[in-house]
Amino acid sequence: MFKPLRIGKHEARYPLIQGGMGVRISAGSLAGHVAKCGGVGLVASPGITLNSEFFDGKNYLKSNSVALKDEIRKAYEIAPDGIIGVNVMVALTDFEELVVAAVEAGAKVLVCGAGLPMTLPGLTAHAPDVALVPIVSSVRAAQLIAKKWDKAYNRRPDAVVVEDPDTAGGHLGEKLENIGIGEYDQYETVRGVKEFFRSEYGLDIPVIAAGGIWDRADVLHALAEGADGVQMASRFVTTVECDAEDAFKQAYLDCKKEDIGLIMSPAGLPGRAILTNQEGIVSYDRDRGSVCSYGCLKKCSYKESGERFCIVKSLDRAQRGEVDSGLIFCGTNAWKATRIETVQEIFDEIFSEAGAVAEDKAA
Repeated sequence: MFKPLRIGKHEARYPLIQGGMGVRISAGSLAGHVAKCGGVGLVASPGITLNSEFFDGKNYLKSNSVALKDEIRKAYEIAPDGIIGVNVMVALTDFEELVVAAVEAGAKVLVCGAGLPMTLPGLTAHAPDVALVPIVSSVRAAQLIAKKWDKAYNRRPDAVVVEDPDTAGGHLGEKLENIGIGEYDQYETVRGVKEFFRSEYGLDIPVIAAGGIWDRADVLHALAEGADGVQMASRFVTTVECDAEDAFKQAYLDCKKEDIGLIMSPAGLPGRAILTNQEGIVSYDRDRGSVCSYGCLKKCSYKESGERFCIVKSLDRAQRGEVDSGLIFCGTNAWKATRIETVQEIFDEIFSEAGAVAEDKAA
């Protein structure tokens, strides 16, 4: 029933990419186990040095690339033959350095969002086997990327992730006022992106649906609507293998549907998170008179004017289990988490014959 997912020269047994989640929510352990189970495992690069042996409190940008390489190494120790990739946000100050480090460490796939990765093929020209996958939320964005890559580098994307801003977690590629108003059609966008590459380049590249993917029914729906695979993130948080502390996972288990909503990130992008601790996030920096000491983002209202909060430090606190003052990104379906499970159990539920039988009984 489920076809393998081929991205460039790499073929995953199952049509599933584990979404990148920072800071250190999806690091070597989660990415490695997803790859071991037959999916594409992604290490999230933002702030990857925090809570690592490589960070001394002063060398954030210098040590990020070293820490990223180490997490990729850990992932390959778990899944030596698996497909390990990296999610790199275009908005990061060290975007280019992280891309280079990911390639040097053997990443097979690079997934890039939070901006249009116009220079990505140039950074990876020496490694043509590395699959390049931009994240978009519109056909127009896919067209802009493809035409720039084609003209400047004679390169096309190996796949495209279409992220639904109405359901996805973390930073979202849409204006705040346009999210949740019922006008966005993810699968119309998926089909539009596929048609663009077919008509413009004669290519049938895989288009991946991201946002709101939780169970077997969601995966089957995405495939039936024209997607070639899915990107799933929030579901993997409440796994044994997720790199976050137990308190972070417990926040997912405890949250209610109405606890999940939108915030404005200092990066200038809306984001979806658990909102029950928003005052604690802002007051943490305000009460301590904190200042930007990492410079993690190219553009940041906190760095420039002290507005809002330091996002990378708040994400780091959450990952460490300081959930009262840490930012807990999540998708709209995080409230569905009811227990800690293993990555293998998720794959079995979604892709195995046993999962199909259970679905039939439920129906």
